[in-house]
Amino acid sequence: MTSPNVAINLAQKLATFDAHWQPRVVGQFNNHDLLVVKVKGEFVWHKHDDTDDFFLVLKGRITIRLRDGDVTLGPGELFVVPRGVEHCPVAEEEAHLLLIEATGTPNTGDVATAQPRREI
Repeated sequence: MTSPNVAINLAQKLATFDAHWQPRVVGQFNNHDLLVVKVKGEFVWHKHDDTDDFFLVLKGRITIRLRDGDVTLGPGELFVVPRGVEHCPVAEEEAHLLLIEATGTPNTGDVATAQPRREI
């Protein structure tokens, strides 16, 4: 991970991997991970019982499907899914996101099916 005295360049971090739906930790603050992720296609319906889910689109467009209606986001737009709310992120074309999650939060809401924590 980056030294505390160096700016974090999100585009450079995103350029280090190609895999979709596999977030990478690029920094931390107040017991939260700052993650970048490339997404394409549909993720799984899931929820986080103990924490909200923060999405900020850096590049591309995503739709966050919710049981009571969809939220579509473009570059520079963010949305917070409240804790306990089922959602399913979808991107027709590749999109790049910044996520903020409490450290240790499984990306699927379930430790058994979550991606491993990766730092870059």
